[in-house]
Amino acid sequence: MIRKYSMMALATLVVAVGVQSVSMTAYATEQGEQRREARDTRQTGRSDARQTKVDCRQASEKSNAQCRQDKRSTKQDTRRTARDIKY
Repeated sequence: MIRKYSMMALATLVVAVGVQSVSMTAYATEQGEQRREARDTRQTGRSDARQTKVDCRQASEKSNAQCRQDKRSTKQDTRRTARDIKY
């Protein structure tokens, strides 16, 4: 009788641990996907910022410092977007 209840308790414990480990794995996978998506967003933002600076310099409308500031603001906007994706 005691053995039957202890086996039932052990089975319940194994099922509970199994369910929890599956959910942790799924969460880790989802978190990894979010990190990759945020990283891809930042990479795209870097190339966009470079292109913004090149276009600004070719247009010769602004000084180099102003073009650099445009590049910075583009990168900051991209970082903000990546943070929103990640968290």
